[in-house]
Amino acid sequence: MLSMSDISKVYRTDLIETHALRKFSLEVKEGEFVAVTGPSGSGKTTFLNIAGLLETFDTGTYKLDNEDVSRLSDDARSRIRNQKIGFIFQSFNLIPDLDLFDNVDVPLRYRGMSAAERKRRITESLELVGLASRIKHIPAQLSGGQQQRVAIARALAGSPRILFADEPTGNLDSLMARQVVDLLDDINRRGTTIVMVTHDTELARRAHRNVHVMDGQVTDLQSYTTKPLVRPEALAAG
Repeated sequence: MLSMSDISKVYRTDLIETHALRKFSLEVKEGEFVAVTGPSGSGKTTFLNIAGLLETFDTGTYKLDNEDVSRLSDDARSRIRNQKIGFIFQSFNLIPDLDLFDNVDVPLRYRGMSAAERKRRITESLELVGLASRIKHIPAQLSGGQQQRVAIARALAGSPRILFADEPTGNLDSLMARQVVDLLDDINRRGTTIVMVTHDTELARRAHRNVHVMDGQVTDLQSYTTKPLVRPEALAAG
């Protein structure tokens, strides 16, 4: 699903060069749930931005879903982000004046779907995260955990092949954090590949693997579990 080989990224100013990633290599298989950990400044966010096609890189090769995305145009990168990638952010990034339905609808409007198809996807994704009864509420009427579940619903409505989560529990208390990771675990079992950046080692242990990053390089790969995955084709058959 995701294959990075010798990725390097350097941020340059007039006075200094900062090497965010140094020959960074990582493989993520379809259906995996991978946690990426490491101290602040280790390169985790840079990796996630590159993986999600939000940033370019200087050297190396990146294949996403068997497609070489190393040197695509901005338009081509935007198309792949819209069709194959979902994002969940620490700060939720909900639009405060819109209700839940319209918040989930925003990215779908760029895909040329009919109103009926968008409504079906929005309803199904909000039902999956347990918020169908709040569909007309605005974000301020929800708890932090509920707002993050809306953000997850927004990502899922586009049926992404891979979901990138950047500190998705960072603004939540421990109980809400566990509930959000329970939801991500369920989504993964339904067949969606998930890559989650987190500082929380307990939450990282909920993933199949922990990728530890230090000074822009992968320093450790640890497998935590071999729980079976439910592939999308198995769900369709069932």
